Parts: sequence; C-alpha cells; structure tokens
Amino acid sequence: MLKMSQVNYIRDLSNSGYRIAEISKKLKLDRKTVRKYLSQEDFSPTPPVKHPAPSKLDPYKSKILEWLAEDRHVWQKQQHTAKRILDRLREEEGFDGSYSIVQRYVKSVRHAQQARATQELVWEPGSAQVDFGEADFNVNGVCRRMKYLTVSFPYSNDGFTQVFGGETAECVCQGLRNIFEYIGGVPPLLIFDNATGVGKRVGSQVHETELFRRFRAHYGCRVKFCNPYAGYEKGNVERKVGYVRANLFVPVPQVKDFHVYNRELLKRHEVKAQETHYKKGVRIAALFKEDRAALRSLPRKAFTVCRYEWLKADGYGKICLDGKHYYSTRPENSHQKVLVGIYADKVDVLRDDGTVLVSHERRFGPERTDSNDYRTTLCTLMKNPGSWENSGIRRQAPALLRDYLDQQDRRSRKKQLHTLAELTSRYGLETALTAMERSIHGEHLSSCDAAVLAERIAGFGLDTKPTAGPSLAVYDQAFLRGGDPHDAEDEGHAG
Repeated sequence: MLKMSQVNYIRDLSNSGYRIAEISKKLKLDRKTVRKYLSQEDFSPTPPVKHPAPSKLDPYKSKILEWLAEDRHVWQKQQHTAKRILDRLREEEGFDGSYSIVQRYVKSVRHAQQARATQELVWEPGSAQVDFGEADFNVNGVCRRMKYLTVSFPYSNDGFTQVFGGETAECVCQGLRNIFEYIGGVPPLLIFDNATGVGKRVGSQVHETELFRRFRAHYGCRVKFCNPYAGYEKGNVERKVGYVRANLFVPVPQVKDFHVYNRELLKRHEVKAQETHYKKGVRIAALFKEDRAALRSLPRKAFTVCRYEWLKADGYGKICLDGKHYYSTRPENSHQKVLVGIYADKVDVLRDDGTVLVSHERRFGPERTDSNDYRTTLCTLMKNPGSWENSGIRRQAPALLRDYLDQQDRRSRKKQLHTLAELTSRYGLETALTAMERSIHGEHLSSCDAAVLAERIAGFGLDTKPTAGPSLAVYDQAFLRGGDPHDAEDEGHAG
C-alpha cells in the first residue's frame, strides 16, 4: 500500500496531463497500481484494526480447548482450573510459559462460551446443516457399526439421512448428491462440523479435499465450517442425528442391500414432516416448501463421486487403502503403481486404458481386511499350473471340478485352466466354474461342452423351462389322417 503523499503525487501528475504510462515510468510503479489510485473515489479514514500478536501459547491452544470441552461432561468441582492446565501443559507438552498467559486465555475462552450459550441463531430458508452419527446394522446376519450422514434444514426442522461405511469425502459427497437429487435442489449454504470427512482443520484454516472442492464447484453451494467445540452453531443437526438413531434405527435394522435401504430411508422423512414445528406451530412439510423454494437448481449433469489415485501394489499385487484394507489387482502388478477409482461403496482397479480390471466392495473399520478376486490370477496360474493346489481359485471351485483338476498332469491342467480363463472373461468366474463342473463325464472334461453350457447359463439359466412354441393343432387337422369321414372313404376306395 502506498503512502498518501505518493497517492497525491500520482493524482497531481494526472491532473497536470501525465498519462498512466508516463506516471508509471516516472515513479517506477506498476500501471495497475497507478490506475487503481486514480480510479479510487473514497479516501475516508477507516478505524485501525488491532491484530493480536503471536503468543507463546498458540501451539497449545487446541489442547487447552480439548481439555475444556471434556470438562462439560465432568462434575463442576472436578473441572480444570487455569493452574491445573498450566501444570498439565508443563508435564505433558513441555510448555515453559507463565501462568498469566494461560490464565488470561482460559478466562477469555470461558467468557466466550458463556456469551455464546445465550445466543439464539436465526436460519434462513434453504440453509442446511451436515453431520455424521453412528449406529449398528445387521448386514446379512452380521452386526456392523456404520456411519450415517444427516442433512437437516433448521428453518423447517426437516431432515434426511444416508448410511455408509465411513466418514470419508466420498461418503459425504455421495450422501449429499443422493439427498440433493431426492429433494430436487441444492442448499445455497452447507454448515459442517469441523470439516468432518471433507477436509482437515489446521489451526483456524480448513483445507478441503480435492474431491469436495470439485463437488461444491459442481453444485455451486457455499460452505461454512463450525468453530472447534462450538456445537451450538449446528445444534439442529446434532439433535436430528439423535432423533434418527432413536426413531429410525431401533430396533437394529436388517439390511441386505444398502443402495435399496438408502433409497427407502429418504422417504422416511415424510413421517416427521407431518408433525408440527416445536416452536412455529406450523407443519414441518409446509415450512419445508419454503426451504425447497430457496434451493438452487440441480446441474444438468450429476457429479461422479469418485477419487482417482495411483497406489503402489505390494509383492502379491495388492493395493492398500486407508492404511489397513487390502484389495487384489493381479500378480503381474507386483511392486507397480496401479490406478484406482475410489467410491463411497466400491474400489475399482483400472487397466492402463481406464477400463475396469476388477471391482471390490469397499471396506471400512479398524481391523485389517483382504479383498480378493481370483479371476485376476488366472493368467499367472496358467503360466504356473503347479501352484493350482495352493491357489485361491481352487478354494472357490466346486468339489467335483477341484478333484478333477487335482488329478490332472501339468499339461492337461494348463489346458483346462486356459478354458477356465476364456470362459471367465466371457461369462464370469461363477458361470465358468459351474459350466466346467457340469461338463465332467467320468474322467473327461469337454471344453466344447463347457463353452455351450456357459452360454446357456448366461443366457437362460440351467433351470429355465423351454418356451412354448407355436401351436401345431391346425397343421395336425389339415395334414394328419385319423378319424375324419372323408379319410375313411378314401381308404375304402384305395382298398
């Protein structure tokens, strides 16, 4: 910024007839700077803003806030004092500052929390709050703790929920897309809790993930992140998260397909929407019409919620995601980088041309998992048929086929594995295994029979009854003899 004496000199030169280029050259300033001060109309003084000086306590403020947040769930007489916080900082964090700066900061935080507690926030129609909860689900007979994304509209108190395996950016974006498409529009403002799932907070700055940046650019919505430990800024969605768990997930839901379950879950809001708003005395459904009227239009094309990443495969050709979940590619990719498409519910391993080599269900949770698709090992297995007895495909093969291949010599086994690979590429592994098992007759397996049977399974299924052909009754009556008087006479003359 230039001093006012410099600004006045620029304007005096201009009034004397100097052009912008001449002023720029004379004062050794950029032309844009000269033009800026010549076009400025208001030079009124503005109040100086005091910027807080850096404090020795800055690196430890997040830890202090964490301890003070824990105090909210503790008996008042056992909460932290400024002195106790100072002692813990010195013992646990290596802090060497004074008591006074700790005491002043703790006092300011508590004063701000008390002031905020009495503040009632007013929400405009269309604004939405976003948060995650967790609940147990019985998935095909197995109890799994899952995450559910809830989007609430504080103006109307309506809300919508989608269930996923985790809180990743892919899950957030997919859940938001599902909800946007269901309600027919995009909220102009989304309020998140501390960047959960869509970014990482470093100090006072939130660094959004690349996928979420693309998502909100695509849908054109603004985003606001709550201050740390300021739950009151999105209290509506926090209450909604509890409401959803208590009313929609009790008893524990039985789920076979989460795609179907999530579609049904979106419709469940209609029950809540028939209730009367707790404060406004109007039906929630009527208020949500105002929310809907404030929504932005959906873009013409839906956003593809997928993150692409190059991951290095280990010695077995497996890539690792989230530090603990392993997915097979193919053995030939050992120690090579593999392009992977990461979705909310699946992981696609891609070939060099971008087509899908294999697709896995995405895994979540703290325990290590290994997802294997043994179709990708067939090429390697054909080159080394001796490894058949220890291969994963052998475990998946039907007992009859497994025993048959166990008894083959190296040459015959390689031939049959080649047949298995060809049929798998055309019809899938399950169909190929079934067709080859059904084609074993005694000590012989016919590759031709297996190919025909695989085509039948893929096209019609083994148990499909043949379709009824056209009726031949008319032709029977016209051409077949037996019982017709004229036929009898003809036979008499012939005799």
